[in-house]
Parts: sequence; C-alpha cells; structure tokens
Amino acid sequence: MKIAPSLPGKAPEAAGRIVAGMCLAEVFSMTGFAAYPAFLAPLRDLWRLSNAEAGFIGGAFFAGYMTAVFFLSAATDRIDARRVYVGSCLLSAAGLAGFAALATGAASAAFFQMLGGVGLAGTYMPGLKALTDRVGGPRQSRYVSFYTSAFGIGTSLSLLLAGWLGRLLAWPAVFALLAAGPLAAAGLVLKAIAPAAATPPAAGKAALLPRPAVLRLPGVASFVLRYAAHCWELFGLRSWMVAFLLFGYGVSPAGPAPMGATEAAALINLLGIPASILGNETAMRVGRGRVIPIAMAASGALAWAAGFSPCLSAGAMLAALALHYIAVMSDSAALTAGLIEAAPAPVRGAAMAFYSFAGFGAGFLAPVAFGAVLDLAGGKEAARAWGLAFGSLGAGCLLLAIPPLAAACRRLRAAPPS
Repeated sequence: MKIAPSLPGKAPEAAGRIVAGMCLAEVFSMTGFAAYPAFLAPLRDLWRLSNAEAGFIGGAFFAGYMTAVFFLSAATDRIDARRVYVGSCLLSAAGLAGFAALATGAASAAFFQMLGGVGLAGTYMPGLKALTDRVGGPRQSRYVSFYTSAFGIGTSLSLLLAGWLGRLLAWPAVFALLAAGPLAAAGLVLKAIAPAAATPPAAGKAALLPRPAVLRLPGVASFVLRYAAHCWELFGLRSWMVAFLLFGYGVSPAGPAPMGATEAAALINLLGIPASILGNETAMRVGRGRVIPIAMAASGALAWAAGFSPCLSAGAMLAALALHYIAVMSDSAALTAGLIEAAPAPVRGAAMAFYSFAGFGAGFLAPVAFGAVLDLAGGKEAARAWGLAFGSLGAGCLLLAIPPLAAACRRLRAAPPS
C-alpha cells in the first residue's frame, strides 16, 4: 500500500516542527524508562531477589504496556491521539513517584513498573499516531524512522540520568526526580502540537477494541510477528545490559573498565539511532523483504557472541555488545514504517495496537526468561550462564530469519546464468 498523501495545510516547515516536537516529547516522556534496569543489580541485592524475580520486575513494565495498549492505541482511531498522550504522561509520572515512595520488594516494585508501562502504552504508539495523523506524503516513512529512533535517545538519556543521579542521591530520590520528564513531555505536546482539526467521519464507528480482522490485511501479520521477535531480543537486552556490564567488568582479565556501566549502556543505546535510520533508508531502496531477514539473522547470531564476550576483556565485551545492539536496531524503524505503510489510515491505530501488544508482550517475557536461564545455568557469577541467557534472546530472530534467507538462496541457485 502506498504511503498516505500529504495532509492538507502542512507545509514542510510545519511538518518539521511537528516531527521535532513529537520526537522531543518522546525523549522527555522516557526519563524513567531505564531507571529500574540501571538499579537492577543493587536492588536485587537489597531486596534479596532471585534473578528471575529481578527479571520479573523489569518485565512488569512491559506487562503494563501490553495490558493497556489495546485500549489506548485503538482509542486513537476514535479520539485525538494528543489527548491520549497527555493523560498517559501523567500515569508515567505517577508510576515513578510511586516506585520512589512505596516500592519495598518484588510485588510493590512490579506494580509501579506496570503503571509506568501503561503510561508508555499511551505515549509511544499514540505519539506516532498523532504524528502520522498530521504529517503525510513521501517523507512519512523517514519521519517514522526519526520518531522510532528517538526511543533510543530516550533510553540513553534515562540511563545516563539514572547513573549520574545515582552517584549523588539514594535510589528513591532518583526515581522521584525522573518523574519530571513525563510531566515536561505533556506540557510540550499541549503547547507544540495543535489539536486535530476534526474527528474523521468513520471515528464514531471505530471499535473500542481492535478487531483481529486487521491482521488479515496484506503484510500486517508478518510485521507483527517479526516485531515480537525483535522486541524479545531488544527489551531483554535493555533490561539486563547494565547488570551484564557490571558482571563483565568484575571478571575482565584486562584491568579496570574504560567507563561506568550506565554510561557504557547509554552510549551503546545511542548507536541504535543511526543503525535504525540507516536500516530503514536501506529498506526503502532495496526492499524490506531483503533487509529485515538479514538484520534478524545477524542480531540472533551476535547475541551468542556478546553473551560469551566477558571472558576475553572489557573492551572486547563492549565491542561485541555494541555490534549486537547495532544489529538488533537495524530493522527497528524498517519494521514500524512497514506496518504504517501496510495499514490503511482508518484502522492504523488498531494495527498499531496488535503490533505493540505482540512486541511489548515479548518484551515482558524476555527479561523473565533471561533471568530464569541465568538461574538455571549457574547463576549471576557464572560466565556460561550469561552466555546462554544472551543466546535465548536471539533465538526468535534466528528462527524467523532462516526461512526467507533459505528461500532467497534457492532463488539464487535456480536463477539462470547471466
């Protein structure tokens, strides 16, 4: 399906302001996104949690997301996504403030993580819907890649802020301060993004919950399934990256670490931004059907290399982790832009709901599975356990990449010589 035509009344300058405003708001809305991963190791020890319990708290964030995303994303086919976005920013701030004041163990921490996940469910895809409702035309795919790549900036900023503030303040104060970010995002959207001019005529007939029929549209189910595998790897990696770096620094035979764990994780996350944008640009030129399977195969294989890299040196671990993260992110914007192209505007919110539910549902399970593998394979002090846990992250991408790559090889062998 062709990308929607340019929306009336939106000059390039106006489109640029809308895209910049939504990207900046996304970054602010995510200041607390990586707060728990940054503190996973010390909170695990403070609350005497198993690795599976620590992973469950991280996964609870994505459980909150998948619980709410059907309602909140589908709601953007009925009402202005701007309204959904602002209300959800307030939920994100409440989750961070509640974690700071009331979290004392696995159950309470998981509850407030879930509340933060609900907030993200009402900002990430609804923010993209607000953008695509206002900006169309041939550049829309590029704008989508900018927006999805801003997620990486938000993740990196969250890690950096948590790390820097954590050196100065106790963890409850850090969580409380990070709650200011979503409040700033709400104010920015209210000021910079005008309300929708009118409600589409079909909005009153839109379903309160998304209907499975949207998955029968050409390409939609494929993008949903691939996004689930992508998020399994991505969010499992993000949830455990700082803890993995701390382990690697502790066992490295090559002396002191070149930088702190949260700073290293933030820099690695920033590498995902150009990887995601360039991946989408390449997909626009040579085809998503070629780029996405190659990226998934590469990330699945590099997960194993990254997991076993601490036995070499801290430098080798950082390099392997960076390469793995680049591969993971290289198909991120290509997947989301592909879904936007495949889903017609009247049901785009519904398609985004299924897409997000599958992706963040995998994001909920992956940190828990990672922690369970870590426990079963020898615990947090065993290098082999970390390697196997990382390998579990790449399994889905490898399984989905093999059939299309095998089919491409068969076509090459069958092609007549030129």
